[in-house]
Amino acid sequence: MDYINRNVSINLKNIRKSKKMSLDVVSEQTGVSKSMLGQIERGESNPTVAILGKIVSGLRVSFNDIVCMPKEEIYIVKKESLEPSKESTDQYSVYTYFPYEEDRNFEIYMIEIKPGGVYTTGSHGEKTCEYINVIKGELTLEIDEKKYVIKSGDAVRFNTDKDHVYINDTNELLSFNAVFYWK
Repeated sequence: MDYINRNVSINLKNIRKSKKMSLDVVSEQTGVSKSMLGQIERGESNPTVAILGKIVSGLRVSFNDIVCMPKEEIYIVKKESLEPSKESTDQYSVYTYFPYEEDRNFEIYMIEIKPGGVYTTGSHGEKTCEYINVIKGELTLEIDEKKYVIKSGDAVRFNTDKDHVYINDTNELLSFNAVFYWK
């Protein structure tokens, strides 16, 4: 389940419970079937924009109330619940743990690169900084044709106003966390 579907699932359930509404009542007010609402709450369905429109209209909430990250004190993201937000099946997978939010100037990703794999990315814009912590394996980071090797347990920070390349020159899976920060 991607992060938007996860947000919709959690938010719909929280909104329904805060309004003390059953699935039957929500179905009646939104015109969306009870079974579809249940599937959305369980994260088993990927609702269309039209369905989301019916839900926000029927519940009298904003679109952001449904799709944005829930405002919970503790928010746990389980890797097994994530689908790659970007991937090349024989090279790499990118998982979005915490997407950009208006009140936070960062995003957090987990990136896995298969042995011999390469992930090329462009600039993330001016005033953007990236922090990487290698969890497993060894990352070769290429910026301006210069290569830097970051080993498991080590970290690196760099400005991402230029193209850069993540390379796995080893025979084992490379896994690292990447935090993008907007200054």
